[in-house]
Amino acid sequence: MPFLLKSEPDAYSFDDLVRDGETTWDGIKNPQALANLRAMRKGERLVVYHSNTGKAAVGTATVVSVDAADPKNPQVRIRSGKPLKHSKTLAEMRASPLFADSLLFRQFRLSVVPLSDEQYDWLVS
Repeated sequence: MPFLLKSEPDAYSFDDLVRDGETTWDGIKNPQALANLRAMRKGERLVVYHSNTGKAAVGTATVVSVDAADPKNPQVRIRSGKPLKHSKTLAEMRASPLFADSLLFRQFRLSVVPLSDEQYDWLVS
């Protein structure tokens, strides 16, 4: 299952991920977002979304490994992918029928959001 990861670009941007190559996705406190992190599996596809500044899906990444031994602090390593050819703004996502029932809009503060394959494909197209 693909996921959307929200990041504040002034704290850690997609460009920072590209520069670093890999990172541990951490700093998550919300119980549902933590459950989504624990549910990730190696090789799953990710979309990085810039929240607050930009408010757009900007790039891709892949899950490298997941260590969920500590349920309150799962260690999810991700590897950078490519920038999106066309960033998808929050307004574009909201207007798309694909996101009508998405947690992205039902629980807007959720920082790790599961995506359907169709949503992922639309975001990266």
